[in-house]
Amino acid sequence: MSLNNQKLQQMANAIRFLSAEAIEKANSGHPGMPLGMADVAAVLFGKYIHIAPDAPRWFNRDRFVLSAGHGSMLLYSLFYLLGYPDITIEDIKNFRQLGAKTAGHPEYGHLSGIDMTTGPLGQGISSAVGMAIAERLINAKYGNDLCNHFTYVICGDGCLMEGISEEAISLAGHLKLNKLIVLWDNNNITIDGTVDKANTTDQLARFRAAEWNTISISGHDYDQISTAIEEAQRSNKPTLIACKTTIGFGAPNKSGTSKVHGSPLGSEELSLMKKNLGWDYEPFSVPNEVMATWRAAGQKSAALYQQWREKAEANTEFMNFIRNNLPQNWDKHLNELKAQVLQQQPKVATRKASQMCLENLVSYIPQMIGGSADLAASNLTFVDGMKTITADDYNGNNIMYGIREHAMAAIMNGLSLHGGVIPYGGTFLVFSDYMRPSMRLAALMGLRVIYVLTHDSIGVGEDGPTHQPIEHLASYRAMPNINVFRPCDVIETAEAWQLAVESETTPSILALSRQSVPTLRTSCSENLTARGAYIISPADGKVQATLIATGTEVSLAVAAQKQLKNLGIDVNVVSMPCCELFDNQSEEYKQSILGSAPRIAVEAASIYGWEKYTGMNGATIGLSGFGTSGKGEDVYAHFGITADHIVEVVKKFV
Repeated sequence: MSLNNQKLQQMANAIRFLSAEAIEKANSGHPGMPLGMADVAAVLFGKYIHIAPDAPRWFNRDRFVLSAGHGSMLLYSLFYLLGYPDITIEDIKNFRQLGAKTAGHPEYGHLSGIDMTTGPLGQGISSAVGMAIAERLINAKYGNDLCNHFTYVICGDGCLMEGISEEAISLAGHLKLNKLIVLWDNNNITIDGTVDKANTTDQLARFRAAEWNTISISGHDYDQISTAIEEAQRSNKPTLIACKTTIGFGAPNKSGTSKVHGSPLGSEELSLMKKNLGWDYEPFSVPNEVMATWRAAGQKSAALYQQWREKAEANTEFMNFIRNNLPQNWDKHLNELKAQVLQQQPKVATRKASQMCLENLVSYIPQMIGGSADLAASNLTFVDGMKTITADDYNGNNIMYGIREHAMAAIMNGLSLHGGVIPYGGTFLVFSDYMRPSMRLAALMGLRVIYVLTHDSIGVGEDGPTHQPIEHLASYRAMPNINVFRPCDVIETAEAWQLAVESETTPSILALSRQSVPTLRTSCSENLTARGAYIISPADGKVQATLIATGTEVSLAVAAQKQLKNLGIDVNVVSMPCCELFDNQSEEYKQSILGSAPRIAVEAASIYGWEKYTGMNGATIGLSGFGTSGKGEDVYAHFGITADHIVEVVKKFV
């Protein structure tokens, strides 16, 4: 399809006025970026990007991430103009209204064309690196006919200032992700004024230092935009295109200022902009010839889609792979491990138990891609037979993220969003604080992402309070739609892995110990972790108290149970590896597990939140402050997390 500059200008103005009018009607939104980047978007979507509005989840489509998510009306205008069937002019008019598909920031799942939820700056560009990695991985496995596409990003100054972007672009350059193209809205404006008031970084030099190709253009010159995109497509490196734009382009009194960043133009300014750009049409109307041009652009890749579909559907293995269908009997070897563990009764750390599980998973699930933030030797995320991905060979299943927890979590989101990848990544539980914004987005988007978070308690010992996670378990349990597993032995660890791999719409945390724990389970015929909590060691007689524990503290509770029995006190011991799954059980089941006797919870972390299970008349043995440095067993004793102390607490209730 031939698009001359006059047509492109009209296409860009259609974006501008749909965006400005929707924001004006909502009396809320960010017009500056959609107005400033409309020309770039018109060229990109009009001439280059391969999508199929009638098949919006086409696997081999180009991915597009609006990292500057506050400019969401740019995206919604594009979807409407391109002819995506799930967005109408009424949706445009309902921008930012309660229940609307057109939310204030792009929300994954609200509209079929949205490739990820964006809003927190830096997340989009960083997750896009994950999408670009996934494309190269699957291309290496299945070839150009089935997986060969670009990942495009529009980002702003805010995305580049956020620290997460540095980690992500560094790894992207290191891996030579040449199918990644970032279009930077270089408008020199942030909310508080001009960029140079807070930042004087030479972004082009920064990206070049990270092994990127860089191009600088006018973001309002259609020929320059086209030439730059074509050059980027030919590059052997990822490319940053610095698009020099005027924020709020076309608004005669507000363009080029921070006033147009995050507030509606106002009816007078909008009217003046129409005169300025020669747009003499009613609000929310697009002239027929301009709409026809846009709809034709939406269909420009229809033949490519059909060709791909014929090849893809003839390849059953590929289709199962990209749909993340688990192989038949994928957990056969994991079940065999559980049976073996019951016979041998090993005493191992749950991080080691996780490695034992991975040895029986990674080779049998081709979509699993592992990695660690330079802690594989401690997280035990790398197992025999894994192959590390490099810039020279993408056909692997391990990513060396380096010391980049921020980016690792966002990249895992991108891997999962792309499809054909089930990512897991490791670090210490305490350092998941660096990952939290990305983990929150994974939960919000409903992604199958697995976090292997080791060194899960004050049992870390000598490294001291900086490395001892205290509040982390409670805080993740407070986060919606994320399962927090803290297993007590190899069996529970294997069960948690099974559930995490099967969990298609909920991310999972595996909080794993550094110190060894005994095998406590006596059966593996049922995945009891799926219940969230269960009686792991029942009382012999009448239940006089219930001990509730997680992870390494379950063995302490069992030891206390034996001491109490000698004192004539019978207690149930409940293992609660996943509070979220327990909360989903029936009231009858929950009551049958917790019982009516006094309840005492034990966890080597913050006591916050345990009253939900113990009741106001129960007790929690844990921490109300930070940890301290010393040998792990000494630190436990210092804080009273011992079998002896559990016994003393129970005696007060019985």
